[in-house]
Amino acid sequence: MARNLYILAGTLLFFGLISFGMSFMASSTQPGLPGNGTLWKTTSLLLALVGLLVGLMGVMTAMFEQVDRRTEERRLRALQKRRGHL
Repeated sequence: MARNLYILAGTLLFFGLISFGMSFMASSTQPGLPGNGTLWKTTSLLLALVGLLVGLMGVMTAMFEQVDRRTEERRLRALQKRRGHL
């Protein structure tokens, strides 16, 4: 699950960088695109923020998955140890 969130975060950040780069293009060179630079800057800011939030969710998901795995391993080791003493 965390890997999918990392991929999504990377994709959003990549598109945010592209949007930021588009804010420096002249509107005359790209006739079909919005020429207002503030629109591109706003879009890039929103994409970057969402990308960072998704990346944070990916990190938190990976941490909780690791805690769950270690807890399960400890539980199984304790169960095997108890069975060995009986």
